[in-house]
Amino acid sequence: MHVFVIFLIAISLSMDAFSLSLLYGTLNLKKSFVWNLSLIVAFYHFFMPLCGHFFGKLLFQIFPLNPEFIVSIILCLIGIQMILESLKQEKEVKEFHFAELLLFGFAVSMDSFSIGIGISAISPHLLLCALTFSICSGFFTWLGLNLGKKLNDVFGILASFIGGIILIVLGIIYGL
Repeated sequence: MHVFVIFLIAISLSMDAFSLSLLYGTLNLKKSFVWNLSLIVAFYHFFMPLCGHFFGKLLFQIFPLNPEFIVSIILCLIGIQMILESLKQEKEVKEFHFAELLLFGFAVSMDSFSIGIGISAISPHLLLCALTFSICSGFFTWLGLNLGKKLNDVFGILASFIGGIILIVLGIIYGL
C-alpha cells in the first residue's frame, strides 16, 4: 500500500514542475535545454527529500526562513523574465545559463524538501521514495516543456506573455 501512496505523492510533487515547464516551454527552447532542465529537476527531486529528511528540522531551527517566500520570489522573477522575452521582436531560441536552470529546479523542488521531513512516516525506504519522486518530476518536466512548445507554435508570443503573467500571479499568491 505504501508504494501506491509514494507514487501519488510523486505525481503531486511533479505538478508544479509540470505547470511551470508548460509555461516555460512556450519560449521556443532547444531540445538540449529541455533535456537538461528535465534532468536537473529530476536531480533536485531525488536529493531534496533526502536533505529534507536528514537536515530539514535542523536548518529551519537555525535559519527561520519561509520557503514559500523564497519560491514566491523565484516564480515572480521567472515570470518577469518570460514577459520580457515575449516582448522582444526577434524569435530566436534563447540559451539559458546553468544558474537559471538550477534556480528553476530549486524552485520546483522545495516541496520535495518539506515532504522529506515526514517521509519516514510513510515509508522506511527513503531511496525508493527519492527515486520515484525524481523519475516522475523529470518526466513531467520534459512533458510540460514539450507541450509548452506546441502551445507556442499555436499561440505564439501571446502564450509566453500570458505564461509570464500567470507565473507572477502564482508567485504573489504563493508568497501570501
